[in-house]
Amino acid sequence: MSDEAMVRSAEGAGGPRTWRLVRRIAAPVPTPAPASSMPARLAARLPAWLSGRASSLLSGRSSGGATQLPSPVVYAVGLALLACVEVLARAGSLRENLSTALLLGLCTTLPLAFVFGVERVPVVRAGAAVALTAAGALALSPFRALTLAGVASQLACVYGLGRAGAPRLSGALVLPYVILALVTQGDTTTRVMAVLVATLASAAAATGIAHQVRGAQLAHSATEQAFADTLLAHAARGERARIARELHDVVAHHISMIAVQAESARLTTPGLPPDGAARLLAIGDTARGALTEMRRLLGVLREDAEVGVTRRPQPGLHQLMELIDESRDAAGSGTRLIVSGPVTPLDPGIEVTAYRIVQEALTNARRHAPGAAVDVELRYAQDDLRIRVRDNGPGPGRGSVTKTGFGSGSASGSVKRTGYGAAAPSTGHGLLGMRERAATVGGTLRTGAATGGGFLVEARLPVRAEALA
Repeated sequence: MSDEAMVRSAEGAGGPRTWRLVRRIAAPVPTPAPASSMPARLAARLPAWLSGRASSLLSGRSSGGATQLPSPVVYAVGLALLACVEVLARAGSLRENLSTALLLGLCTTLPLAFVFGVERVPVVRAGAAVALTAAGALALSPFRALTLAGVASQLACVYGLGRAGAPRLSGALVLPYVILALVTQGDTTTRVMAVLVATLASAAAATGIAHQVRGAQLAHSATEQAFADTLLAHAARGERARIARELHDVVAHHISMIAVQAESARLTTPGLPPDGAARLLAIGDTARGALTEMRRLLGVLREDAEVGVTRRPQPGLHQLMELIDESRDAAGSGTRLIVSGPVTPLDPGIEVTAYRIVQEALTNARRHAPGAAVDVELRYAQDDLRIRVRDNGPGPGRGSVTKTGFGSGSASGSVKRTGYGAAAPSTGHGLLGMRERAATVGGTLRTGAATGGGFLVEARLPVRAEALA
């Protein structure tokens, strides 16, 4: 098969990506050049490579393409050339020390490339700055060869050090010129030059330090603002979560009560006129619609508050051992689980109801009979599931009843009884919530004093459809 046929078949079979792969494979392999022609080819490519490297150096671009303008090397080399030109222009007065003046001109400018070019190596930067300052002091006295390019390099050096966060070194580099201004007596030109350089260097160092402090303050302010925004967002999410909890615990409970009572009245009231039954049905439908809208509202309120929260399915009887362990750890007393009868999988609604009834009963026992032992018994029968939760606490008291919370069948609300229990089985939102949960699946629930002492919660939940009748 020819190369063209291979390419076409690959394009039709695997698409553009496979086509490119086969095209590269099918392309003719280049013949290696003879060894004798390699030097000639290298010599032909060397000028272009040098030109590219020179343009990259002058433009301040690295090999990765990142712009680094202006380049410290370009500045340092340019100042060095200006210093040499100035020394040569003053060759008449520096005839005896011309070579030394040229060397000092280079030493007062070229280290600037290391001061700005190796910011990640503080030791090298500090050494280059000290060498530049020492060369400037020697050029000023006794050789009198300090150039304007050298002065500019000294000012840029102390400014850069102050801007980079080295204020002590930046201020210390001004001291040699201050000392020269103080100790020089006979040479007025050198003294004036030293005073001028010391003054300008002090101003440059102060400017660099001020810019560094201002940059740090701006960064600190930005950090504080970001932290404040985070706290504000967190507070807003917490407030939304609190509102969602209140809506769920208070309003949703009452609306659920309306729906349950409307359905109960429609189904259990004897001789109810059709018009009344229709109105009760409308009340139940309206309540259920309100619950649906409230769930949507709660979803909006909790979308930020529940970021990162792992959602889990509704609990069932297979998680009852975990609930027993948690109750035992929280109460510090004995809690047993007794299971009798053939264990069979039940309807999820039945399992959730049974789990919540046991959870509420354990919460009540922990709250009103602290330290009491609790037995949780499950009896699997052919037609129903029987639940018995009994503790060996003081049992129901005869005192007053104090209601707290809005327990809607969860561990968050129950009734606070004087002594232990309630004065009547119907008192308390926690017990009422358990009774409502049992009624939703067609079951019954009874609470009260246990034989021999303690408090008893007993529920019967049908597990077959015909048992609901």
